[in-house]
Amino acid sequence: MPNETDPEVDIIEEVDEDATETTDEEVDEPTEEVREFSEDYVRSLRKENARYRQRAKEADTLAERLHVELVRATGRLADPGDLAFAPEHLDDPEKLTAALDALLEAKPHFAARKVAGDIGQGATSTPEPTSLSAMLRARV
Repeated sequence: MPNETDPEVDIIEEVDEDATETTDEEVDEPTEEVREFSEDYVRSLRKENARYRQRAKEADTLAERLHVELVRATGRLADPGDLAFAPEHLDDPEKLTAALDALLEAKPHFAARKVAGDIGQGATSTPEPTSLSAMLRARV
């Protein structure tokens, strides 16, 4: 019996009455029949999916390797792995160039350096022949 002096109790009781009323249309019963598959069929599907997952992993690995080689081919970075992999770089060379420009602008120390000057390798003038007297003079 609702309490006439407390309006909150009236509201709660009205909500409870509305919640208990249901119609046949509101009740959803599963009309779909549950299908069961044989264990062999499920096992073959799992193997097939495992092969597809393995192929996808290999494709991702090859795409990353291709990305590194494309960056290396530009010769602009000392370490081609410095530019993060992005699939759009594989499709559009302009995006790859723009990404390289942005990276080198932000981090110029990533740029490939060209060796200049004499580093002591390669063909040089012929040295003087070694002699015992020259070695003795050098020690004195």
